[in-house]
Amino acid sequence: MLDFKDLAPTIHRQRMVVEGYPTFVITDEHIKDYLKKLSDVTDMITIIEPVTHVSDLYGWAGWIHWETSGAHFYSWERPISFFSVDIYTCKAFDPGTVLDFTKEYFRTTEIVAKEF
Repeated sequence: MLDFKDLAPTIHRQRMVVEGYPTFVITDEHIKDYLKKLSDVTDMITIIEPVTHVSDLYGWAGWIHWETSGAHFYSWERPISFFSVDIYTCKAFDPGTVLDFTKEYFRTTEIVAKEF
């Protein structure tokens, strides 16, 4: 693996990936609602309301644009019920709060997260 050099140490960047198994089928409305509420949880300012798309092969995807970057959401029904959230911001947020909110929102049976 290549070494990663911080090319912009004066610019705050925070990234987090959250993945889990939901206890219900995730729909377009769930994704939009989750991303709107995630904006409140992370104290981000929404620039564009959540946008979603469904693929017959890969399931749902969603995105929200924040003043300080944004978040992507992906959801599968097959081969397993699964979701993945990618958050990238230039403003600090509390990862523990994001994890707790996501776990509760999707009533997950298992959830993991990684910051980098």
